[in-house]
Amino acid sequence: MKKTSMMYVVDLTKIKGDGDFPCPYCGAVISPEDKTENAYVIREVKMEADDELRELVIKCKGCGSVINITGFDLQ
Repeated sequence: MKKTSMMYVVDLTKIKGDGDFPCPYCGAVISPEDKTENAYVIREVKMEADDELRELVIKCKGCGSVINITGFDLQ
């Protein structure tokens, strides 16, 4: 049986803390401090015209869900 992945959107302006959040499907902790890609892999980086980060698309390694991360406030 083929495992189907789910798609989710996580808005960082709606979560508390330092940017860590659980995968909406399996609960694996996704952390911006994790540079190892043990919990997730970056699939796409979307930038604004002025080179500001607009959206990050990652894939959870625990369950295969695709997560679109929005709400970056880099100022």
